[in-house]
Amino acid sequence: MQSKIILASSSPFRKELLTRLHLQFVSRSPEIDESPLAGEAAVQYVRRLAESKARVIARQNPDAIVIGSDQCALLDGQILGKPGSHENALQQLRQAQGKTVVFHTAVCVTQLSSGFNAVDEVPFEVDFRELSDRQLDHYLQVEQPYQCAGSFKAEGYGSCLFRRMRGEDPSALIGLPLLKLIEMLEAAGVEVV
Repeated sequence: MQSKIILASSSPFRKELLTRLHLQFVSRSPEIDESPLAGEAAVQYVRRLAESKARVIARQNPDAIVIGSDQCALLDGQILGKPGSHENALQQLRQAQGKTVVFHTAVCVTQLSSGFNAVDEVPFEVDFRELSDRQLDHYLQVEQPYQCAGSFKAEGYGSCLFRRMRGEDPSALIGLPLLKLIEMLEAAGVEVV
């Protein structure tokens, strides 16, 4: 009998991505502090949060296979988080104009009862176009990406913001790197196909 799978996230985007694997799972929202630590690099930050989210839910469900994930955008060495408001999102998008933003997405699969724990990070680069404030404002009105790292949704209208995208796994840009996740789930004993 396969272990219960829990996605440690309330993100509708991560739920939709995990649904693509045709696995039975439930979602639980972990309550953790998502503030970066002083001097913490982007890769360490998202790896720590992905693992923290998974472990919070795993402590309540030690036999379950728990999936945690987190993402941040890195621009000019600075972590861009979720903007939370229209004004903050507009400012983030203005800063990204004509630049490359690296999205770091980490995933963790853990099962306390077996001792299984795997954590990794998948980068994805996006080159932003130069757009007017009117164009950026229109995009924000349409998508309202205020809970998305870097203020955009690549799976929707957000693709109009970019000149080029580079990475091994496009699902990482949306928030859950499925290629890496499949490897981890199979290592944890879950048959994906």
